[in-house]
Amino acid sequence: MDLNLLATFEAVARTASFSAAAQELGMPKSSVSRAIARLEAELGVPLLFRTTRKVSPSPAGLALHDRLAPLLRSVQAALGEMPEREEEPSGRLRVTAPVDLGILFLAEVVSRYTARYPAVNVELHLTGRVVDLVGEGFDVALRAGSRLADSSLVARKVAPIVMQVYGSPIYLARRGVPRSEADLAAHDWVVYRRGPQGLRVPDRGPRMAGGPPARVVCDELLFARDAVRAGAGLGLLPSVLAAPEVIAGTMVRVLPRYEREAGWVHLVTPAVKKAPPKVAAFRDLVVELMGGGKKRS
Repeated sequence: MDLNLLATFEAVARTASFSAAAQELGMPKSSVSRAIARLEAELGVPLLFRTTRKVSPSPAGLALHDRLAPLLRSVQAALGEMPEREEEPSGRLRVTAPVDLGILFLAEVVSRYTARYPAVNVELHLTGRVVDLVGEGFDVALRAGSRLADSSLVARKVAPIVMQVYGSPIYLARRGVPRSEADLAAHDWVVYRRGPQGLRVPDRGPRMAGGPPARVVCDELLFARDAVRAGAGLGLLPSVLAAPEVIAGTMVRVLPRYEREAGWVHLVTPAVKKAPPKVAAFRDLVVELMGGGKKRS
């Protein structure tokens, strides 16, 4: 069980208020509510009675609080009596990212991070689902796109996503090399369609109207790259993804002057007053390796 859930419950039970507990813990009220619901689900009993005017412990909640509160006070006292020392990153860091971004960016980051900070271990979850960082206990997420609307999170831009047109030598030999944007409508396209954390590319390639529809539509960016490399059609792909293929000669950039900025890679963390050392160190390393940007909420 996540011990943070117990600390959250103790604060709510003691203050008899989700709002007061949220203010004390420096968390959004919605996160406190989700934490209590998760704890009740794990224990299988209701811990709090909620009305529009007040919050009060159930019999099970009262029994848990009576035993829990002294233990938490003892732990807090022990931590407060520790000698002052420089905090080093330690413990488990839980990171989530879309599959494509994780494969593209995180292997080197995680390798350097664990080598630099031997007291930290990393738990990485690659998924197309938008993970609830606070509710599911994650420390950091990488996300792609142009907007992040959740006010309970803090996002920092770390790398721009630049989309460019690519094709394979096999495909271009068969269909010809486009010489202008007007030529693009006559070509087959491999399209990466927007997923929960992906990038949107029009089904007809860079041109919003005219020309044939996409021959291949997929929701995995790595598949789109491989299909373009295999000769299925042209593709609008992130330059960072296609660059190794261009160097290897398996793909060619088409219309070098054509490109589109498709948002940023963001590093996302829960909104807290001070990031734990393990989170701050990971954030700084991501920025160091991928490039700087401005923080925004």
